[in-house]
Amino acid sequence: MVLLGSTRPRAFGAQATFARCPKICKLGGTVVRLPDRVLEPVERLSEILFGLIMALTITGAVSVITADRFEIRTMLIAALGCNLAWGIIDAGMYLMARLGERGRNAVLAQAVRATTDREKAHRILAEELPPLLASTVTPAQLELLREKIKDMPASDVRPRLTMRDWRGAFGVCVLVILSTFPVVIPFIVIGDARAALRVSNTLAVVLLFLCGFLFGRHAGLPPWITGLIMVAVGVVLVSIAIALGG
Repeated sequence: MVLLGSTRPRAFGAQATFARCPKICKLGGTVVRLPDRVLEPVERLSEILFGLIMALTITGAVSVITADRFEIRTMLIAALGCNLAWGIIDAGMYLMARLGERGRNAVLAQAVRATTDREKAHRILAEELPPLLASTVTPAQLELLREKIKDMPASDVRPRLTMRDWRGAFGVCVLVILSTFPVVIPFIVIGDARAALRVSNTLAVVLLFLCGFLFGRHAGLPPWITGLIMVAVGVVLVSIAIALGG
């Protein structure tokens, strides 16, 4: 559930409670906007950063002084294969997280439906809200939530994956794989391995900064500072991965 003007919230049964609501609805006297994105911006940026760092751990370990075309080709296959594998794994973890979230929502809904004590039901719902949001929600709004959960069909409470979740998992996989290409394409189009590495590293730094900048904007942090920090963190993580054997 997202109050207009707020950032992405912690779901407290939003999928279960408002599964049949439109994108804009009212909670008591408060206008509520439901998220309609398959992946939130921060989720997208996180997947791009993950794939980018994974690719850099491979390209950064190649010695351009002694590497021949066969070694470069092997490196490209390794980078693409690594991110393909991790894209699939990350997609699987995304589905597990969504199913766990739905299960948590189902437990919440069952607890609210099982109790006959209104105040206890209100406490259950309030405890699942972020502290800032919980301090602004009135008992009347909590009661409206309780009534909506009580009126829900039992089939809506069961945890299950939806087509939206599968689209999200596919998006996660694609983002991880696509983030490989800016790093490896210079090695394909530039014959000189040393020049290709310089171009690849430059693109990687630019992408790290852009991801950090956009992350900062969506997270309410200083964009320029966050972008620079992201570059530094990326360089450190890649260095550690290479030092430990990649």
